[in-house]
Amino acid sequence: MSRSQKAEAALAINTLVWGATFVLNKAALQYISPMLLLTARFTLASMALLLLFRQTVRVQVTGRMLAAGCLAGIFLFTGYVLQTVGLQSTTPTKSAFITGLTTVMVPLLGALVYKIKPRVLELGGVLAATVGMGLMTLEGPFGSISRGDLLTLFGAAAFAAHIVTVGHFSKSMGFELLSVAQVVAAAVSAMSLVWWVEPIRIQWQPVVIWAILITGLLCTAMAFTLQAWAQRFTTATRTALIYALEPVFAWATSWVVLGESLSGRAAAGAVLILAGVLLVEMKPFHVRLHPS
Repeated sequence: MSRSQKAEAALAINTLVWGATFVLNKAALQYISPMLLLTARFTLASMALLLLFRQTVRVQVTGRMLAAGCLAGIFLFTGYVLQTVGLQSTTPTKSAFITGLTTVMVPLLGALVYKIKPRVLELGGVLAATVGMGLMTLEGPFGSISRGDLLTLFGAAAFAAHIVTVGHFSKSMGFELLSVAQVVAAAVSAMSLVWWVEPIRIQWQPVVIWAILITGLLCTAMAFTLQAWAQRFTTATRTALIYALEPVFAWATSWVVLGESLSGRAAAGAVLILAGVLLVEMKPFHVRLHPS
């Protein structure tokens, strides 16, 4: 495998982990408030990464690198907060679809901020995946736009900005420092908000402990370290497209664990998402929007 293929395989692992833990998070939120879970998640991840990369970070650290990592971390945490708050006044299906619009926003932000020209195949894959997410998540007419929808849309923009930021700075700094700085920044942001955003609520059930451990160590510490490394060898648009597989993996986990079935419409959406990813990865054509 080439480095780009290994990088994209690592991103697919992230998506699999995030999708597979959806059921666990949903169960844990019955016993713990969302902001407190986010705070515990990012704090545990920060401790693990600081311990793991303590020697490397000391050698690499500069003010510019810290600023870059903190910027990525702020975008990351903002996305999670807006998504969580928005979910309180919108439906889960609409939230899932609107968050999935990150896939569309990434090439647009990349072109706007860093003048990155996406390939035709990448845009085709993004379009197919977006339609697929709509089929998987939306039931009936989209309806009017609520406050929760708008907050979720801003959250998707923050997630897109995070992917674009990591893609930009991963080329010029070590992935260890980038992963540590962004996760610590997200943890500090969470700790500064947890006391007043919502009432703190927790019951120490086994599912809560497992959720904190798995989301902290696997979904955050491991996942964002892999992303910081992988985006050195692939584009932000490809990263966002691979992450569009999350609802497919989430459904697969729900099917295995809870026995939830998938409608014909949703199955068609899953096929479109997979087709969008394969369109880019298999490269059946060599076409660009602009000549090199």
